[in-house]
Amino acid sequence: MKRPTYERVFVTVGTTQFEDLIDTVIDAPVISELRRMGCRKLVLQIGRGKDPKIDKELLGNDVEVRFYDLKASIAEDIQQADLVISHAGAGSCIEVLGAAKPLVVVVNEKLMDNHQTELADQLSQEGYLKRCTPSTLAQTLAECDFGQLKKFPPGSVQDFVSFLDAFMGF
Repeated sequence: MKRPTYERVFVTVGTTQFEDLIDTVIDAPVISELRRMGCRKLVLQIGRGKDPKIDKELLGNDVEVRFYDLKASIAEDIQQADLVISHAGAGSCIEVLGAAKPLVVVVNEKLMDNHQTELADQLSQEGYLKRCTPSTLAQTLAECDFGQLKKFPPGSVQDFVSFLDAFMGF
């Protein structure tokens, strides 16, 4: 059986900094996995982080990379992506799951009182996304069959917000 290809990969860190994620994505192990998965275009939304140092030699001629800090909406980037790699912010998770795109959520272990970890764990247990950390991203990409992820039910964004409210004790 032929594996699906993920030609366009979008990475988002939201509006803050998560340089560990960006640095991991542009490092050899993850680039190698993305290339194996068929990635030809990698778009990085870097938030308030510093501009990444992209090794053109590592990328070769077959992977195009572009990046930007912030813009009003990332909806178009999500729609154009075959795979999304995201921080674990609730807003980003809702937007990507609502767009029915395969999602890998990378938890920022450096955050204090990290409710994002709990959210990512719950959504991963329910089969909607894959959860990892920067140090396990390459392995997650290598091992995951994204076709096995459940589609987030259409119109369930309000259900998700209600779930979040209950989860957070509101």
